[in-house]
Order: sequence, then structure tokens, then C-alpha cells
Amino acid sequence: MKVLIACGGTGGHINPGLAIADIIKSKYPDAEFLFAGTPKGMEAKLVPKAGYRLETIKVAGFQRKISLENVGRNIKAITYLATSGKRAKEIITNFQPDIAIGTGGYAAGPVIRKAAKMGIPSAIHEQNAYPGVTNKLLSKEVDYVMLTVIEALDFMDKDKFEYSVTGLPVRSNINKMTKSEARKKLGFNNDFTVLSFGGSLGAGCINDTMTEAIKWHTKNNLRINHIHGYGGMGKDTFPQAMKDAGIPLKSDRLRITEYINDMNVCLAAADLVICRSGASTLAELEAAGKASILIPSPIVAGNHQYHNAMVLGKAGAAVVIEQKDVTNEKIISEIEKLYNDPDRVQVMSDSASKLHLGDTNKRILDVIDKLYEKSKNKK
Repeated sequence: MKVLIACGGTGGHINPGLAIADIIKSKYPDAEFLFAGTPKGMEAKLVPKAGYRLETIKVAGFQRKISLENVGRNIKAITYLATSGKRAKEIITNFQPDIAIGTGGYAAGPVIRKAAKMGIPSAIHEQNAYPGVTNKLLSKEVDYVMLTVIEALDFMDKDKFEYSVTGLPVRSNINKMTKSEARKKLGFNNDFTVLSFGGSLGAGCINDTMTEAIKWHTKNNLRINHIHGYGGMGKDTFPQAMKDAGIPLKSDRLRITEYINDMNVCLAAADLVICRSGASTLAELEAAGKASILIPSPIVAGNHQYHNAMVLGKAGAAVVIEQKDVTNEKIISEIEKLYNDPDRVQVMSDSASKLHLGDTNKRILDVIDKLYEKSKNKK
């Protein structure tokens, strides 16, 4: 089987593409893969690092806000648009894929559109509860649409395509350790444990509130263990804030680092997670069965993180607080309520677990098998 996967831009589009490739390899070990992406996006590093070949295509999005800089960007986008169809056809003709899969991002648009028009059985995977522009357009042209959550259908023309809710693949090491084992590995006791982070870059809003939250439970000697990843955004400020407050970055109750490289361990140890609401993060919260306080990023396309968060919020698995409503007092109050109400934390955790689809890999393979069968029938 020859598989073309088009994705790009952010890890939220690229990692699902890589995960789908790994899932296909588990059943079709001799499958050959080619990724298509942009030359300057994260895919240019992540795809080769994962051991897959990447062909590049120049694509850029249009900027809606009017400014001199954006006029220049839009001229570049138009130029790329004029050549993207030819380049997409070149990539497809040279590789001769049996099937094509898009996982979002600008690069997926021209490649999957061209593949579909060339009669190659094609599918897309939509990670978010609010679909991206590229996938909305492609949904009308491909054979199959894979969805992480059913709520995405509310924003799509569902009569135009066949779909299935597959969920989103998560890292294989998630939920492989008990809470006690994880806490022991981190040097914590079995008290209430909070995990907070804002992604690899960090999030100023979360860093600011966690500065005060850590001061609050530390100064009051509360039985709270806390893991916090402040990310690149906080490397110059967060450690200094802790130093000014006389709080160590590491103790038998604290582990404060720039990056969290053992997320599987930290997630297993946590009772409560405070974070953004990217699709992959939420899939891992569900897989691990964790209560959460979600603060969606307001600067993402279509405000999709809010829609993602509300899937958990409506299910009773999360407290959702929009960034415009965040105050130190509000976040600390929510932590305190959950700290004092272990039964509610358990109910939220159970609700998160119920959202998890344990057979995501099988569901994705079912779609792949249908595409591959269709491809063989065409030959």
C-alpha cells in the first residue's frame, strides 16, 4: 500500500498524521508513506525526525485583517495558490499513491483536492470540535471524513460526505501507570496533585494564575502537590517569581520546569489538570480520565479551543473558563473547591473517561481498509 498524507502548520495537524501512519504500519508493515507539507512549517522537522519522507509544497493562508504587512502576505498567498495545483499533481504523479489522507493545515488543501480529482480514494481527519477551513472545503470532495468528536458535524455540510467518529490517536504510553506509581516516581506522596501547563511555548495567562495559585497553597501549607510547566514564554519570569516568593522549583510537593518531558507520568499522577484545550491534550485527558480546568486559547482559528473545551464541559468532565473571565481569585477558588470535594473530582474524572474512545486505532483502520479496497477495485 502506498499512502500519501498531507498536513502542516502546527503539531495539532502533523502529530495526527504521524499517528495515522503508525496505525497503518501496525496492520500493513510493508506500506510506503509520503508526507506532503510546507517547507517552513513544523512538518519540515517533525516528519523526517519520525522517519518519513516529506515532499514540500508552497502554500499560505489569506490574512483577513487589513494591514500593509498582510497585503504583502496575501499577494504571496495568491502566488502560491497559482502554482500549488501543479505542484500537488507533480507530487501525486511521482508517488502514485493508493490512498490519500489529509489531517488539516494549508498544505492539505491543494494536495488532497488534487488527489480526489485524480480519482485517488481520499479521506480527511478533523481533530477539533470546530472544523478548520481547509477540512470544511475538502469534506465535500473526499470519500470519507474522520471526526474526533461528533460535535464537529454541527459546522459541516454532513449530507455531502460519509463520516465516522474515530476519536483522536493518543500517545501509547498514556494511562499505563497507576496514580500511586506515578507519584512515587515524581517523589510525591499521595496527596491531591495538580498538573498545570500551557504547552511547549507556555501561556502567559496560565503562568500568571499558577504563580499566585502556587503561592496560595504553599503559604497556607495545603496538602497539594503541584507540577507546572511554564514553557518558553515563562523561562525569564516564572523562576524569578518563585525565587521572589521564596518558593523552590523542586521539593517534595513541587516540580516546576520549563518543559514537561514525561507527560505520561505527570498525567497519571494528577487529580486535576489546568491547561489549554487543544484537541490532542483533551484526547489525553480523556484517555487518562482526568478532571480539568480548561482555559481555551482565544487566538486560534474559529475559536476552536473553546468548542473543544465545551465538549468536556457539557459532559461534566471539566470546568471551562474563557481567558477573558480569568482572574487569580477565580482560578484559586475553583482549585480550592475541587481540593475540598474529592467526590466531585472523581465524578469529573469518570466523565472524562466515558468520552474516551478506546478503539480509535481500529476505527481509523476501518476507514483505511475501505479506501484501500476502493483503490484495488479501480485497478
